[in-house]
Amino acid sequence: MASKNLRRRLHHGDVDGKRHEHFETSGLDGLNEPLLGNYEYDDKHPEEHALWDDERNKEDQHWTLLFSRLIAEWAQWLANVVIGSGTLLKRVLPFDSATPTGQSKKILPPSLSPLQEERLRNMQQRLEVPFDSTRIEHQDALRQLWSLAYPDRELPALKSELWKEMGWQGTDPSTDFRGGGFISLENLIFFAKKYPDSFHRLLHKLDGNRADWEYPFAVAGINISFMLIQMLDLQSGKPTSQAAVRFLQLLGEDEMAFDNLFCVTFQLMDAQWLAKRASYMDFNDVLKSTRTQLERELELEDVYSVRDLPAYNMLKR
Repeated sequence: MASKNLRRRLHHGDVDGKRHEHFETSGLDGLNEPLLGNYEYDDKHPEEHALWDDERNKEDQHWTLLFSRLIAEWAQWLANVVIGSGTLLKRVLPFDSATPTGQSKKILPPSLSPLQEERLRNMQQRLEVPFDSTRIEHQDALRQLWSLAYPDRELPALKSELWKEMGWQGTDPSTDFRGGGFISLENLIFFAKKYPDSFHRLLHKLDGNRADWEYPFAVAGINISFMLIQMLDLQSGKPTSQAAVRFLQLLGEDEMAFDNLFCVTFQLMDAQWLAKRASYMDFNDVLKSTRTQLERELELEDVYSVRDLPAYNMLKR
């Protein structure tokens, strides 16, 4: 019962990711030219942000650092008093201490089943495929995405002003993939096929009170794919973060777990967007909050498949 109440609270009462939120920045800074061109959160361009927002970020960082230190001191005191040393505690709880910067806790690499190892290898092979506009199959995939998004409209040329309507930043979608790779296009196609209702509602911004300057749909999808790749540590030999290890469990149950998780994340990001009343320049902050919320849901004890995530309930077929 307690677990169900927790999941209900995460889904309904914590959708904006503000309560008890710590900001995860490790693993995100490597994003290669994302939506806004700079995915770092160190406010290199203060003229683009309001002064009150900068002060709020400083205050959040102050309290995050303070609580992290208090927790670390309390854990050390408990280890010394109850056990006499931290050795046994580390053996029983194989979690590294959280750093003051809020980095994800690391755990010992899990033992993978043959099925998990095979599916992880397949995932990593998908990550190695860049989008190549000269490959016919990649061109066809882009045309397929257009047909799924606009089934009653004629296919445009591969370079056309019409692509901007889907949320590409220019007339040539191939220039927007950058670090996202071909897998990000596969994710969008999977979304359109598996959850067409949610796909079209997000594409056409049909839910909630929208901003005057909205996020571009297609490019946002590429950013989400890349964020998930880094959050789940999929390019390493054996992922060791809590979210990454849980994902490997989900992958053992569902070969398309990553694609399904992409759909959940896109829907969750849009919910965060609406809750924050965000506009275009807030996209990176919204994506950061989305990652924090998703990591929190992946840590729930009774999550055995992507369908068990509270945010999955927001998806519509």
